Amino acid sequence: MHLSISLRILGLLLTLFSVTMLPPLLIAILADDETVTAFIYAFAITLLCGVVLWLPMRRIRRDLRIRDGFLVTALFWTVLGLFGALPFALTESLHIGVTDAIFESMSGLTTTGATVLTGLDDLPPSILLYRQLLQWLGGIGIIVVAVAVLPMLGIGGMQLYRAETPGPTKDSKLTPRITETAKALFIIYLALTVLCAMAYAVAGMSGFDAVCHAFSTVAIGGFSTHDASMGYFESNAIYMISTVFMFVAALNIGLHYAAFYRRSLVGYTQDSEAKFFAGAMAVCVTITCVYLALSETLTAQDSIVHGLFQAVSITTTTGFATQDFSLWPGFLPMMLLMFSFMGGCVGSTGGGIKAMRLMLIYKQGIRELKQLIHPHAVIPLKVGNRRVEAKVVSAVWSFFAVYTFVFIVIMLLLMATGLDFLTAFSAVAAALNNLGPGLGDVAANYGGVSGFAKGVLCFAMLLGRLEVFTLLVLFTPMFWRQ
Repeated sequence: MHLSISLRILGLLLTLFSVTMLPPLLIAILADDETVTAFIYAFAITLLCGVVLWLPMRRIRRDLRIRDGFLVTALFWTVLGLFGALPFALTESLHIGVTDAIFESMSGLTTTGATVLTGLDDLPPSILLYRQLLQWLGGIGIIVVAVAVLPMLGIGGMQLYRAETPGPTKDSKLTPRITETAKALFIIYLALTVLCAMAYAVAGMSGFDAVCHAFSTVAIGGFSTHDASMGYFESNAIYMISTVFMFVAALNIGLHYAAFYRRSLVGYTQDSEAKFFAGAMAVCVTITCVYLALSETLTAQDSIVHGLFQAVSITTTTGFATQDFSLWPGFLPMMLLMFSFMGGCVGSTGGGIKAMRLMLIYKQGIRELKQLIHPHAVIPLKVGNRRVEAKVVSAVWSFFAVYTFVFIVIMLLLMATGLDFLTAFSAVAAALNNLGPGLGDVAANYGGVSGFAKGVLCFAMLLGRLEVFTLLVLFTPMFWRQ
């Protein structure tokens, strides 16, 4: 492992990130609001620190190893969360401290969507746009986007790509070259964003709201420009458009690439994970809509509209809201929260454990039941027509075990700060699954929790965004041995 090359890459990536503060700065200048100075300082500080890290190491040329990839990925997301907080901390009208600013930044970059801000309708447009940009960049993964640029700077990108996308991926590369893969991912991601923004605009959103909500919809982030979230628009057409794009964004982005390249939708119907995900989503939507109607919480039509929207929003870990689902009757709030543990598919912008892992756990469970009945039979575990190797199943169970252990530890830490069980449980689920809204005292806002609890939740967001192992591996002594 070479720390010098890691610092060089970190400097380059930090320099690239400083550019994301320019669009909000332009909006601030045009609107002549009080955030101009904040964005100028934030841009200058971020750019300067990036150059300072890169300059002394600029002539170093070494191969990037997989451990370097893990280190750069973890360091960058952590450092990015700190520098991304600068515009929030430097804007005096927000009246938030450093901890809250870091929380807001980390929540945006990890596409969690939890917020400590209130009065969104009255905030400067520059701050609103910046929050949405953080989510959009976090969705595609700045590391994955950067690998299209880094090879031109003499830096290999495959190690970064592997560190950014851990887990049981079906095809680690869509195209033969990692640079082309990153470009393909970005083009598909950008195309979905443009289509979503256009659809929102046609349905009645203003241009600004359409762009901002397209950013957070395709990123499966959940930040909004209004306190009432999607409920502000009171439009069934907008709700349905959002529902469609949230579902599409939660699918493996490789399927979208294949559908575009082959000019065929057959891949969606043949993909085992997509079918499992759609089936689980259908169950969640059906139960939600039927229970809302039978309990007379909403009218039959509203039960379908709001039930469908909230079920998709929470399951995909987007976190948009048309209503406060935490106030819905019976088991619905907890059921929706539990479905968020699935999140999206592997290779999507969704959070959670991922549908692929849950599908493998389910299939392994069925296989064990069959093995009990036929103890001498050879029953292979298959996904589609392919046999799943034992080491893959073992890795999935290891992930699930570590995920559960981390969840329990973080929940106990939150309860130690004085939070009740429901609030602590839902806050960890919302942070670790990159969902955003929770239940209890964090149903609408996280401003009421302590600074220590927010710090713990920031760590949980990072764990969820990097799928646990990428971050935890840095805490093992073996990682640092030469």
